[in-house]
Amino acid sequence: MHTPPSLLLAAITLMSLIHLVGCQPEQKTTPLAADASMRELGRHLVEDIGLCADCHTPRLSTGELDRTRWMQGAPIGFNPVAPMPWAPLAPPLSIIAAYTDDQAMKLFTQGIKHTGQPPLPPMPSYRFTEDEARAVISYLRALPATNP
Repeated sequence: MHTPPSLLLAAITLMSLIHLVGCQPEQKTTPLAADASMRELGRHLVEDIGLCADCHTPRLSTGELDRTRWMQGAPIGFNPVAPMPWAPLAPPLSIIAAYTDDQAMKLFTQGIKHTGQPPLPPMPSYRFTEDEARAVISYLRALPATNP
């Protein structure tokens, strides 16, 4: 079966977010403030545009996303065709709560993790505007903590 390019791009984007989220930041700051409309924009960017759930949410045996473990991390269900650095797991996206505001903004506006490196594929290095990044961060920080 041939994988559509849009699905592959979405998977790569999600994997990059997963890798980003798996990093352990050094310090925390007060989360960026956000209103309901900003959080809704973040939800739209994460769920409808980035399709982050495709990699960051486990699947049921039917192949459907497991809504009871929404964005709580999952193994990446595909591998690169050629050898390359690769993140085999998509971390839970609630980990963004551990990032400082500056670290989270740099991640989503410059594609650079708190380590100074870009995320491993298939996670893309995002280049959101500052407003889009704030919205994404607001939505991700509102996600429930990962269940054990």
